[in-house]
Amino acid sequence: MKFRVERDALADAVAFVARSLPSRAPVPVLGGVLLDTEGDGTLTVSGFDYEVSARVEVPAMIGDAGRALVSGRLLADITRALPPHPVDVTVDGPRAAIACGNARFSLPTMSAEDYPQLPEMPPVAGALAPEVFAQAVSQVAVAAGRDDTLPMLTGIRIEIDGSTLTLAATDRFRLAVREFSWEPGESAGAGESGEVALLAPAKTLAEAAKTLTSSGSRIEMALARGDGLLGLAGGGRRSTTRLLDAEFPRYRQLLPKEHTSAAVLEIAPLVEAIKRVSLVAERGTQVRLEFADDVLRLTAGGDDEGSAEEELACRFVGEPLTIAFNPGYLLDGLSALGAEHAHMSFTTPSRPALLRPATPPGESGSEGTDDAEPTGGGATTPEPGPGDAAEDLPEPRPGYLYLLMPVRLPG
Repeated sequence: MKFRVERDALADAVAFVARSLPSRAPVPVLGGVLLDTEGDGTLTVSGFDYEVSARVEVPAMIGDAGRALVSGRLLADITRALPPHPVDVTVDGPRAAIACGNARFSLPTMSAEDYPQLPEMPPVAGALAPEVFAQAVSQVAVAAGRDDTLPMLTGIRIEIDGSTLTLAATDRFRLAVREFSWEPGESAGAGESGEVALLAPAKTLAEAAKTLTSSGSRIEMALARGDGLLGLAGGGRRSTTRLLDAEFPRYRQLLPKEHTSAAVLEIAPLVEAIKRVSLVAERGTQVRLEFADDVLRLTAGGDDEGSAEEELACRFVGEPLTIAFNPGYLLDGLSALGAEHAHMSFTTPSRPALLRPATPPGESGSEGTDDAEPTGGGATTPEPGPGDAAEDLPEPRPGYLYLLMPVRLPG
């Protein structure tokens, strides 16, 4: 096999495929990247470990057609470090030679015959705007679990209901839900309840969303529920992943239907204050938030390990409240809101708090977003409690919410 390809195109393709490879492949060939030049003027770079597949096509000048399997991680490192010149690759027997400018590399090849065949792309279910999809996945993936012994918590639930697509993830301590519009195709289908629901690995979905959106092309989502397969394609790249065979928690029943107090705060100074105060929190256990009279008082620590406090101005309505959170989880939620102001609503210090992006003062609540309200309007828009003057607060923006469990206060 012999071909010439542009350095940046090759480096991008190999990097995209290598990201999907297992860090510790059970057999060496599953850690490889397959180079295929059997197409007319096209180099295909692909990888597959029986769970996740990735495939990219890039234009190339083909000398001799063929196939070669080389170490994915090593090839990614090499192509990323090559000088900005065309890359010549020649495979002769058990070695692959790479020449770029004055740089020369020689890599051992593996048996391409032992490499598994990539799965076919499922039928296209619809199209997604790349920027919206990438933001939505990142906002939700932050709440996904990392414990592989609880597979139902390591995934992102994808719900399709007509032109509305909902993503949800939870690790039992927080819940993130994002709802947005998409372009469903004829094969999107619907279940008996009028909705399609599936569970995709959060890590794989987040990586695919990040890399597929770099081209700026619209993303096609493909589904084969019978085969348990989800596919994403865009900009000459495609990726598939096996769906998780697990039952996602019934998260809608966790969403509060009313609140007794609420606050609107500017996110940037709040994030900095939390970072400072939590420096004395033992192992980041908790930061206490005390709301009263349009003032938020942040405190952490105690006499034994040192203490810290800081006050911030806020807009607050309802009963005064003292509540505590894991600072890392709270910072994750604030960072995921994608807004300048946060709308926080509460019921009691022992019940979950709801974080949503807030419309800045002086702006209409309907401006700046085309997203739908997550999970059906009233279920995620708590009604004001008795004595609330919630109409004095800027409205939360629809589309995204982050539910956070508090930490039990001492005493």
